[in-house]
Amino acid sequence: MPHSDGEHSARSTHAQSHVINGLHVEVTGDGAAVVLVHAGIADSRMWEPQWTTWPKAYKVIRFDLRGFGRSSAPAGAYCPAADLLAILDGLDIARAVVVGSSFGGLASLDLAATRPDRISGLVLASIPLPDHAWSAEFEQFGDAETAAIEAGDLDLATEVNVDFWLGSAPEPIRNAIREQQRRAFELQVGADADDSLLSADLGGQLGTLSVPTLVIDGADDVADFRLIADQLGRTIRNCERATIAGSGHLPSLERPEAFDAVVRPFLARVV
Repeated sequence: MPHSDGEHSARSTHAQSHVINGLHVEVTGDGAAVVLVHAGIADSRMWEPQWTTWPKAYKVIRFDLRGFGRSSAPAGAYCPAADLLAILDGLDIARAVVVGSSFGGLASLDLAATRPDRISGLVLASIPLPDHAWSAEFEQFGDAETAAIEAGDLDLATEVNVDFWLGSAPEPIRNAIREQQRRAFELQVGADADDSLLSADLGGQLGTLSVPTLVIDGADDVADFRLIADQLGRTIRNCERATIAGSGHLPSLERPEAFDAVVRPFLARVV
């Protein structure tokens, strides 16, 4: 559910907050490290269901990517995977399981492909790939979002995203993402920024990836992301595959119990 920064702090009383490389980072729990990397329509608050339960077994880290939530706006060229690596270094974490959703999953995969020594396990939920041939449906969504931003209507741009990604989700979830997406637009629109990958050929490296990987999609997600999940499942050698029934693009938030029922056994195997 949406909440103010004060409410956010009250609910995270036992978490330690850090600013690393301009990024807002929270850490809670003890044990093997698990890093949560949020989607591009959200911020670190999308992990609230896991944030309340996983720290009983793990040291859990969540953070706001550059230009989201309470992290600074991007300026110039930047690399989300490099930011993720900087967080691991800043917290003295040698190896971690990384759980990435959508855009955050792409950053997680990019780091695993280039620095597999730092990743003990990888969970990829509904992620894009840079070489994917996007459908007409997805292109139409992008055009609608761009038109709204160029018209200066961030409320409309936010609704375009909420309807496209979470059309069938319950209203409390839509409201939570509505707040997070609107905040991202406020930080990012007008910023002179360009994100890049660490890997020069991420698609070509998938077949050589040796990190234990779990690929997840939502049964009701946009077709492009189900196709990508199938591609990852076929290509990555040490890969498990799962689909969350009744979920769209954010299964960890839309169906947290079903998501955890798939992910928690994987975590137990790879930490």
